[in-house]
Amino acid sequence: MTKDELSMVGFEIVAYSGDARSTLLSLLKEMRAGNFENVEEKLKEADENINLAHQSQTKILQQEARGEDMEMGFIFIHGQDHLMTTILLRDIVDDFIHLYEERGNK
Repeated sequence: MTKDELSMVGFEIVAYSGDARSTLLSLLKEMRAGNFENVEEKLKEADENINLAHQSQTKILQQEARGEDMEMGFIFIHGQDHLMTTILLRDIVDDFIHLYEERGNK
């Protein structure tokens, strides 16, 4: 895979992860305001984008595991960073959901 092709995959990962991150931050803001109506819908939307980013990443991992040479550029690494931090945010939002729901039930 060429560096340009790998960069395009990096852009895909950034885009999907960015969409998921925006959805999760929007959900967090809504929950902070006491709105829990769209929690499952927004989590599903974020998860779909995370999965799309992960699929793009997996293609590259499989190619590298097959022994294909990869010339990693900053864009792909930036995509990896976006995906990793978005997955962490997803886990944290889960905890906030439980905390806000408990706080609302008291």
